[in-house]
Amino acid sequence: MKIKNITIHCSATQNISSITKEVIKKMHTDKGWTDIGYHAVIETSGMIRFGRPPTKQGAHVHGHNKDNYGICLVGGVDEKGNSVMNFNEKQLNSLNYLLTYLKFQNSLTNDDIKGHRDWFKDKNNDGVIDKKDWLKDCPCFDVKYWLETQQAVFEV
Repeated sequence: MKIKNITIHCSATQNISSITKEVIKKMHTDKGWTDIGYHAVIETSGMIRFGRPPTKQGAHVHGHNKDNYGICLVGGVDEKGNSVMNFNEKQLNSLNYLLTYLKFQNSLTNDDIKGHRDWFKDKNNDGVIDKKDWLKDCPCFDVKYWLETQQAVFEV
């Protein structure tokens, strides 16, 4: 698969170590999917676990999976089920590292990276895609802003 976009997701679970790539894969296959929908999962330890091979189309953004690499961060909700940016430093460092690598390998820019919620349409026609338009808050933080604040983890 030629990667043209990268989409950041959250698992919509608490940020706990018992939520692993294998748990997320079971959540997806229990729904009748053939495999995990994401190409990578970043667990609470910061470990990057690869899911679907990059040669296979993901199943993570309805209508936008073609040429789109899906990364899932474990977490995104608190103990009451509310959306929260609860990802730890190890996870965010791993995300930055993986994005730097994927951008270099696929000639991508930050404009090619979105949060899941950024794929939703402007339903109220106010010219802005915001929480009034999102079907879900995933990944529970503003990816564009976060990307602007990051420094490359290695020079290419």
